[in-house]
Amino acid sequence: MPSWAGTVGLGCADARLRVHIGNRPALAPFDQPDGVMALTNGEIAAIGQACGNGWRKVFSVYAKLVHQLPQSLFEAGQGRQRWQQYRDAQLLQPGSETALLYSPPVAQPAEPCWQILMGRGYGSEVAAQAGIPLTWLDGQFAVSPNHGVILCPYFDYRQLTNARIERLVALMMQGETPRQPS
Repeated sequence: MPSWAGTVGLGCADARLRVHIGNRPALAPFDQPDGVMALTNGEIAAIGQACGNGWRKVFSVYAKLVHQLPQSLFEAGQGRQRWQQYRDAQLLQPGSETALLYSPPVAQPAEPCWQILMGRGYGSEVAAQAGIPLTWLDGQFAVSPNHGVILCPYFDYRQLTNARIERLVALMMQGETPRQPS
């Protein structure tokens, strides 16, 4: 069980990279996990196949993001030559330090983490509900540095393009919150 009580989603219980999403795959048990549920090999592919191309894109863009983070800040995403390998063998699995959360961000997390809010509408709404003020940098990105929160476009190739992934990585590096545990 994660240290942040009431959190629900998919991934690693001690995630340092927490991506918050406003929808859930329409496939049991992934739609209603009890807490944070780690995935196993093949489950990302199964969700993508059963729930459509949109979910495959979410997982692929998430893997591309992790793969671009520098090892000095996020070692868990390293060691794979291609982001596709990372997505299929490690993303949202135990030890990956990644989570895809259905619950809102935590205003004051107890541990260092990045909290990424996926999508302008959803992200703005849950940030306001959690009491997290956002500063808009442009029409695509907003930040709350004191809370380790970044709002970005939805994880889709057309919305969070490769150039925007690079921008998101740069914003994450500016805050430099998570580091590999010793």
